[in-house]
Amino acid sequence: MSHPVIEGSKLQCDKGTSQTPIQVTSQNFSRIGEKLSATEQEKQANTNIIPFGKCKLNPSSGGYLPCTPSLIKWEQTSPFTIEGKRELTTDSYCMCSTGGKITPLVDGNSSFESIG
Repeated sequence: MSHPVIEGSKLQCDKGTSQTPIQVTSQNFSRIGEKLSATEQEKQANTNIIPFGKCKLNPSSGGYLPCTPSLIKWEQTSPFTIEGKRELTTDSYCMCSTGGKITPLVDGNSSFESIG
């Protein structure tokens, strides 16, 4: 069962070395508990999506180069919208133009389930 993604929910990239929380900037009034609901517009690097550590697709002689997220479009979003923007759910994913796949991490501490 999918759940809405809320501000602070952890994201992971299958090509990154660390997880990062999502920051909601696309809207400021739709909340679950005290946290803003994320929408398909949360895809700006260093604003909504903090780099995922090092990128495994960018090797160098000293290891991997730092991640620079470049999100294309969120897929499998909710049919529900906030001001015309589809909500993100735990089933949503977004491809990075470098080649990684970004998904919400369902861990019980950073998702809708922990609010209830």
